[in-house]
Amino acid sequence: MTDTQTDSFRKKFARGLALFLPGIFLLGFNLGTGSVTAMAKAGADYGMTLLWTIIASCLCTFFMINLYGRYTLVTGETALQAFKKHIHPAVGLYFIAALTFGVCGSVMGVMGIVADICYEWSKTMTEGGIAPIYFATFFSSLVFFIFWKGKTQFFERALAVIVAVMSACFLINFFILMPPPIDIIKGLIPNVPDVKSSTGPGPLLVIASMVGTTVFSGLFIIRTTLVKEAGWTLKDERTQRNDAFVSVSLMFLISASIMAAAAGTLHVEGLGLSRASQMIELLEPLAGALAMSLFALGIVAAGVSSQFPNVLMLPWLICDYRETPRDMTLPKYRLMVFAISLLGLVVPLFGARPVLVMIVSQAFNAVILPITVACIFYLANRKDLMGAHRNGLVSNLILIAILLFSLFTSFISVKGVWQMLAG
Repeated sequence: MTDTQTDSFRKKFARGLALFLPGIFLLGFNLGTGSVTAMAKAGADYGMTLLWTIIASCLCTFFMINLYGRYTLVTGETALQAFKKHIHPAVGLYFIAALTFGVCGSVMGVMGIVADICYEWSKTMTEGGIAPIYFATFFSSLVFFIFWKGKTQFFERALAVIVAVMSACFLINFFILMPPPIDIIKGLIPNVPDVKSSTGPGPLLVIASMVGTTVFSGLFIIRTTLVKEAGWTLKDERTQRNDAFVSVSLMFLISASIMAAAAGTLHVEGLGLSRASQMIELLEPLAGALAMSLFALGIVAAGVSSQFPNVLMLPWLICDYRETPRDMTLPKYRLMVFAISLLGLVVPLFGARPVLVMIVSQAFNAVILPITVACIFYLANRKDLMGAHRNGLVSNLILIAILLFSLFTSFISVKGVWQMLAG
């Protein structure tokens, strides 16, 4: 291949990758250690019986990503701008406060789990292992360094590499640890296991956390920002839809693979999951060093990939609400990101339970969802905003179904947390 051909190939590959970078960014955002924890917890405690929850959540996510993205394609406004202008400024401020609260819990849980996993992994190479605080400090510093040096496009491309590593690790592990096909088929039938977990949260809270980590309000709001920044218009509607489809398809495959890895090992052995590091402790004797290493690497990649958008969430939302350029080099935004990054040290320093932090954090996200659905229902039906592209009957019926589903998961989220606190 000549230099000219090589250069042409690189340009075509870069253009092709650019089409899917917003979706890859969302995938990295959504599939962090919160997803890993929720799916692994579900698989370890209940086998594949909650697979239907992943399918329902991914279908809801695909529809909502498309709907929020289409709103921006038609109006040129992001979600927060629309909430402020067409509903009430307080609604925009509510989402900034609520999503920031959720993200802060996620940052603590993410680094806690990554550090815990690396600590257990290091025990296989060094006697006594390396203390979790060192891993938490290293990865928090790495994310902050890349934030300090990079721009949005650099974040997206860095995430593309990390997401590729994460995807490969979990998908390969699926084929190594796959449970019986009949269990996978049975998991497609909606039901709530009539079994109490011996390791903390019951099935209701686990379902709520699975929905909360997949059908995430922040995902839809950030999606509108990425669509606007990509410069997409109505003529790019097909590109937007394809991008969303690729993102959600991978979301389903990876989430199901994580659940299957836990179901095919821990659940088969009758072992629940109270700490993510148990997967490292137990996978090697159950499935071998390769499966254990792949799972550990996948979790680290998931944690780092989700930590980028987590620490950027607050300054991005503020810029979006104020309709100002996203200049992350401003001292006030760097200080915000630094302060949020420091939260990653809380779990290792104070010995909190990272899985519990993540489960409650993701369940809290499920409580925000009904308001997110109601807002887009209102906006997408306004003729003065959407014109000929406002919602039709089918879209509205789907939205009502998602709203009812979100109210149900909010209810079981609150009920699940109450049951857990009550002992």
